[in-house]
Amino acid sequence: MQRTNSQDVLDERESQLQKLLLNGLAGDAVAYREFLAALAVHVRGFLRRRLAQRPTEVEDLLQEVLLAVHNARHTYQAQQPLTVWVQAIARYKLADHFRSYARRDSLHDVLEDDSDLFAASDEAPAEASRDLGKLLGQLPDRQRLPIVHVKLEGLSVEETARLTGLSGPAVKVGIHRGLKALARLIRGKGDHEDR
Repeated sequence: MQRTNSQDVLDERESQLQKLLLNGLAGDAVAYREFLAALAVHVRGFLRRRLAQRPTEVEDLLQEVLLAVHNARHTYQAQQPLTVWVQAIARYKLADHFRSYARRDSLHDVLEDDSDLFAASDEAPAEASRDLGKLLGQLPDRQRLPIVHVKLEGLSVEETARLTGLSGPAVKVGIHRGLKALARLIRGKGDHEDR
């Protein structure tokens, strides 16, 4: 019974947000402001769960997500679930935020003592994520974005195509070429023939 009630609440929230957005898109400025305010509450919770270790970054990222939703509002299609569309945008902004954080963080790496450079570390997953962010940052958007969305975030090719503006086949090609380029970068051969 509890599951049904929570599902009913989620369905009602989805319906309310979608109605406000569609009214806003039809020219109702008050409905659009209400949509953004209500959406902010839900996106803030989404981001707080994912940025638990960095709570001070939630509000800045929230503003980025809301701006991205606003800028992409013309791409929303009424037959698709609104929360799925918004979460795809939020996941993209979150991944972009982590990449940016990894790049900034890498500028401050200090290697003082080489003796434990190759020692096992509890920070290995974080380091691997940072290294992946550095490698992905070297790829052009048409390769990097499909890899991030499909391979790292688990979106479908179709969702990625809608989010990036690429065609489905272009997303697949971007993944294929991007993974080949990453392999070359890892091997230390940075030729750029597929860019």
